[in-house]
Amino acid sequence: MNFRAFQVRQVEPKVFERSVVTRSVDELPPGDLLVKVHYSSLNYKDALSATGNPGVTRNFPHTPGIDAAGEVISSEDGRFQPGDKVIVTSYDLGMGTAGGFGEMIRVPSAWALPLPEGLSLKESMMLGTAGLTAAMSVQELVESGVQPEQGPILVTGATGGVGSLAVAMLAKAGFNVTAATGKSSETDYLKRLGASDVIDRGAVLEGHERPMMKPVWAGAVDCVGGETLAAAIKATRYGGTVTCCGLVGSADLSMNVFPFILRGVRLIGIDSVEYPMEKRSKVWKKLSNDWKPNALEDMVDEVGLDQLNEKIAGMLKAQLKRRVLINLQR
Repeated sequence: MNFRAFQVRQVEPKVFERSVVTRSVDELPPGDLLVKVHYSSLNYKDALSATGNPGVTRNFPHTPGIDAAGEVISSEDGRFQPGDKVIVTSYDLGMGTAGGFGEMIRVPSAWALPLPEGLSLKESMMLGTAGLTAAMSVQELVESGVQPEQGPILVTGATGGVGSLAVAMLAKAGFNVTAATGKSSETDYLKRLGASDVIDRGAVLEGHERPMMKPVWAGAVDCVGGETLAAAIKATRYGGTVTCCGLVGSADLSMNVFPFILRGVRLIGIDSVEYPMEKRSKVWKKLSNDWKPNALEDMVDEVGLDQLNEKIAGMLKAQLKRRVLINLQR
């Protein structure tokens, strides 16, 4: 059985080419679950894999795509039957294992999750790993006891994939959301997603050189890292929670412990790669109902495999305004 796939090939040391090729199912890696992929989505990690970043992918030729949603073709696991609709994200998909930018994937069944009722395959990839990460952040805030009446929630990097989805989910859950962004042109868009207030990212840093800042936020979802994360922690109210899932600003965190020992602020790291399946299932069910953003269609650009190369280039140049949904049925 042959299928189309977006493939990255190394032609010289540090030189990589990307193209759509025809592959055979026999070339796929071992696994007990064969899935026909209907939709995928483009993440920054995919763009790194597509350019040969050795921290993501080391062996080429390779098909990126850390997200996939589709229909089971065959399964050696009794939990899945041909025709079942499934979501496969994270683990090694699209990194060392041929990923969702191909019309077929073969993976361990432990990586797959039955598509929750209330969510279509297309909607699941409008969300993808970015949506899962945002929902994990919201879940941690809620489980830590943060409630809407306690004050505003800060979302940094709010126009990014995780940030924009976090804004929409928090608003859907009843929170007052302040979105921080360096793109003032996206103010109306963020307010359509549910942000009560939109501020310049520089405003988050005002006074960040001090050991403690005026307590403003009941909690925060930080997608930036570095000084922005430190400032969010320093400005969080007593007993508040800050989640951390990004490092575009910096991987370093330079600050004192005062917010933790004087205000009882909690810092929770978010990792969607090895997130336990039991918890993952609960979060996806939330995404299919209570936290499902109202404006999903407005948050994505839909493309086929043939347009993917252009979108990868745009992502690496920070030129994309919306998440990229990949329709493998085109």
